[in-house]
Amino acid sequence: MTNTTAGSDLPATAAGEPEALAGRPPSYLLPLLQLSDSALPTGAFSHSFGLESYLDRGLVHDEASFGQWLGQFIHIQLTYSDGMAIRLVTEAGSRAEIRRLDRMLAAQALPRQIRLAGIKMGGRMLQIAAETFGCRALDEYREDVGRGVCSGHPAVAFALAGRNLGAPLPELLATYLFSTVTSLTQNAIRAIPIGQNAGQRVLRRAHDDVLAAVARIPHLDTEDFGAAAPGLEIAQMRHERQRARMFMS
Repeated sequence: MTNTTAGSDLPATAAGEPEALAGRPPSYLLPLLQLSDSALPTGAFSHSFGLESYLDRGLVHDEASFGQWLGQFIHIQLTYSDGMAIRLVTEAGSRAEIRRLDRMLAAQALPRQIRLAGIKMGGRMLQIAAETFGCRALDEYREDVGRGVCSGHPAVAFALAGRNLGAPLPELLATYLFSTVTSLTQNAIRAIPIGQNAGQRVLRRAHDDVLAAVARIPHLDTEDFGAAAPGLEIAQMRHERQRARMFMS
């Protein structure tokens, strides 16, 4: 006869643990899903990261052209800034190194709107991560941001939380990068506009781009940090003076 746990109809294992819990996922999985949820209130819905400039010029105008733009955004800006930052945070051994990474992220964001977006979204990510999955490193980073020693960036806050949770680097990179891709796709659905189904097709095709970035980032040299596409940076700078805008960047 199958044993059951007290007060439960679930069958129990030999150790007395319900079978439904015996094969539980890694402890870091649900926290990562929460922090990478596109509904997380970081303000990502307010930013297009230069996409709106391409819409204004008619260079991005449908599902196919947006998919092309998104692939390049993943392979260049996301890989060499946020992606590299997450890897370097997991390798950092001191508070001073985290401060240096924060300064590097701020310095490599030449367009003013992109720099401000990082600060605003970073502040919200840091607040949420510290209050829900707090640890000493997050508290120190939050203190440094409050004192003006650091600017704050979502990739740093996310990586500090993930490192404390024991999440492997590939999972950290995949969840963070795909969260950014999802937010941009949701914004494209509104702004181009493309339909919800088209958005899902774009996201499915983006899987390969995200996985390629996850595979490449661990092998990049630290000198690669901050590599950028001049055309994207120029579009991001133009956005600040665009006559009509839906987004803050």
